[in-house]
Amino acid sequence: MLKEAISYSVANSQAVRLVQITDPHLFADPDAQLLGVNTAHSLEAVLNTLLATAYLADLMLVTGDISQDYTDKSYHNFIQAIQPVGLPCHYLPGNHDDLRLMNLHMQGERVHGHRCIDIGHWQILMLNSTIKGSPGGEMSESECEFIEQAIEAAPDKHVLLAMHHNPILVGCLWLDNHWMKNGDAFLAHVGRFPQVKGLLWGHVHQTIEETYHGQFGNIKLMATPSTCIQFKPKSDYFALDALQPGYRLLDLNADGSILTNVYRVPGEHFSPDKDAGGY
Repeated sequence: MLKEAISYSVANSQAVRLVQITDPHLFADPDAQLLGVNTAHSLEAVLNTLLATAYLADLMLVTGDISQDYTDKSYHNFIQAIQPVGLPCHYLPGNHDDLRLMNLHMQGERVHGHRCIDIGHWQILMLNSTIKGSPGGEMSESECEFIEQAIEAAPDKHVLLAMHHNPILVGCLWLDNHWMKNGDAFLAHVGRFPQVKGLLWGHVHQTIEETYHGQFGNIKLMATPSTCIQFKPKSDYFALDALQPGYRLLDLNADGSILTNVYRVPGEHFSPDKDAGGY
């Protein structure tokens, strides 16, 4: 049975405009730091950068690792932080989240845990790629069934799949130990559906934009920087990047195409601990 959905209206020819933020790693203590970066301050800076663009978005997606310390207060802090943005916010879990606490405390007038978002010519499906107790992920059979049911229910809609874990290897040896372990099979599975136009995730704390060649055309693959620390690309060992926190904007067009860009906080306000060996 198809899980609960939520619908939004946009003009018939209008693109669906999304903001994606990911991996805030918030603490109960707003003064706490992750590897030298105050994650509450960095999230605030990202949201202020977004607000300064005056981008007329329809929705915000947050793709996991909202909490770093598994506390209810960390989720309350997130809800408070996003209030000035004024957008409906849909969330999914990351490996640092406690799903039970998340569902209990991610509550607010504009905060939603719906997994199927019907908007314009699109369905956005919010997937759970986590494995309890593991930093890596997997896309379960039940999640694949959820995708199939959603497509069957609305075969005329384009589909964007959102998740936490990367279904492709990113070329960081240490980080690729924690990818979606059945990512190849998952991509092959969703590539069978002409409706699937894009996959969107977090987890890797860096920008990735690649293309998967599905049976019915190209599927856009997108990873987005964290709102706090960044991982250095193509590093065999754990290493932090000096790039600033960021977010992604997406236009989902009526013809199924996706236009997207990543933006970062200007300046050099957030400097991680360059000697950090892990987190």
